[in-house]
Amino acid sequence: MTDSDSEDGRRHDALDRHPTAGPRNSLWHWTDAKHPLRIVVNYLAVWLIRVSPSLRAKNWLLRRLGATVGPGVAFGLEATPDVFWPELITIHADAIVGYDATLLCHEFLTEEYRTGEVVIGERALIGAGAVVLPGVEIGADAKVAANSLVTEDVPPGTTVVGVPATPVEGGVGAVEDDD
Repeated sequence: MTDSDSEDGRRHDALDRHPTAGPRNSLWHWTDAKHPLRIVVNYLAVWLIRVSPSLRAKNWLLRRLGATVGPGVAFGLEATPDVFWPELITIHADAIVGYDATLLCHEFLTEEYRTGEVVIGERALIGAGAVVLPGVEIGADAKVAANSLVTEDVPPGTTVVGVPATPVEGGVGAVEDDD
């Protein structure tokens, strides 16, 4: 097993598995997972979170959905919290979730669906368009580059980039000296 496999295994160990029975994939069974009215309410709240320019309103709505949101959190325009399980999101103080970033706490698969917490540490930065998968923890002061796919935990103070996101030395925006 490679280091990558073991890291990925930790994310998968952090997920709760919910088998589904029947002739179709697990997404066809979503109403067994969450009441349809709850999803409608969540969807409307998430829509407001995505389009509201007010950080206070966004944080208030996230808390009403059950997410844990610390003081000073900045949730960017078009950023999307999980619609099905927003209560599995924790965003610590002064973290930034950038424009059009997505925090997923579930994944529907062929024969099961999985749920897992997403934890964003203090002062962490999630770049524009990044996707964080369920069961992932982003450490304090960590940075996730724009358009990255975070498939495993990011240690505190680490910068990750790419698909899948991997650590880089020097951090995002570091300039190498060619002299």
